[in-house]
Amino acid sequence: MILLIILVTALISYLSFNNPALFEKLVFSPYRIFHKKEYIRWISHGFIHADYMHLIVNMLTLYFFSSALEQISIIIAGDFWFLYFILFYLLSIVMSSLYSYFKNKDNYRYSAVGASGATSAMIFSYILFAPTSKIYLYFAIGIPAWLFGVLYLVYEYYMGKRQQDNIGHDAHFFGALFGVVFTIISYPDVIYHLMNELGIAF
Repeated sequence: MILLIILVTALISYLSFNNPALFEKLVFSPYRIFHKKEYIRWISHGFIHADYMHLIVNMLTLYFFSSALEQISIIIAGDFWFLYFILFYLLSIVMSSLYSYFKNKDNYRYSAVGASGATSAMIFSYILFAPTSKIYLYFAIGIPAWLFGVLYLVYEYYMGKRQQDNIGHDAHFFGALFGVVFTIISYPDVIYHLMNELGIAF
């Protein structure tokens, strides 16, 4: 299922790289959503990316976590895990952009693309289930997942406030929070699992 999402995202992103008109139709534009009622942009922007590096980073992240995320979906939804995962993924794209939408709905110049908010949600769902596992930065530096989560939230919040680059830090931050909330709502027992795991760790 995750491989299918990766392939579809890679294909649509590739097509948009070579078709500016298509890119413009799919980009996240709060102004056009609010004033022109172009609601498809809530979802479509998660399937296009700014460049190849942006695409590769997001899709590699999904790929590396794919097996664990599918197992988590099975724990939560059983035989309907694929429907759960699709719902989670699409909602993550929308909810990670909600803050930016209200912040920029009258700003016709603002736009955003990419699946970063959704990948953040996926990672934080994973962290709830495996807080003491290692997440590797730059494929070499392994740190406990729970610590990665804390540092990630602090960094994205800080960078979002600074607004000194073109990276969607707000989407990263709120995508991560949505991943936590959605997972807990879907599977409340994960709270006890998390506390037990951290209790063993310390």
